[in-house]
Amino acid sequence: MSTIGPATMTVTQAATVLGISRSSAYECVRIGAIPSIRLGRRIVIPRRAVDELLASAYVEQPATT
Repeated sequence: MSTIGPATMTVTQAATVLGISRSSAYECVRIGAIPSIRLGRRIVIPRRAVDELLASAYVEQPATT
């Protein structure tokens, strides 16, 4: 794996990347919409999970004439 930077991000960082509020990000983690890892009391989100979430949300619109 050749990623630049850390492999995980905080919930606050993920919220910024996704353009949602911090509380919304925590709610998405709680319901499982954003995959997360609990390390003791800390919750981290794999960077790859955020990238895949964004990639799956992109739907190319057909050209209109």
